[in-house]
Amino acid sequence: MPELEITIRSVGSVAVVEPRGFVNAHTVSGFERALSERVDAGNVRIVISGAHLSYVASAGFGAIMGLIEDVRGRGGDIRICALSGPVAHIFRVLGFDRLCRTFEREEDAVESFRGS
Repeated sequence: MPELEITIRSVGSVAVVEPRGFVNAHTVSGFERALSERVDAGNVRIVISGAHLSYVASAGFGAIMGLIEDVRGRGGDIRICALSGPVAHIFRVLGFDRLCRTFEREEDAVESFRGS
């Protein structure tokens, strides 16, 4: 099994990106590519589900930061949901909870795009 597998699906107008495994220096390029491809295709409403993330290194957070300004400039946003304990802790320590809206459940993250 590879260190990182990424599933992408659409829920209405929202692209749900679900990485499974580890986002680190070895796998970040695939993670960044998956996000960039969504944006390049015009999908600027993105939910990243952390339900199956085991670990995210600073490079993974950097990939999100690198895209969020572009996404917001196009009228969209990146929302995060279902982070596990250790990943949620890193997310808060790095201050990403002030950069991205976070949700416990994927359904709530997707629903948050209604009316925007």
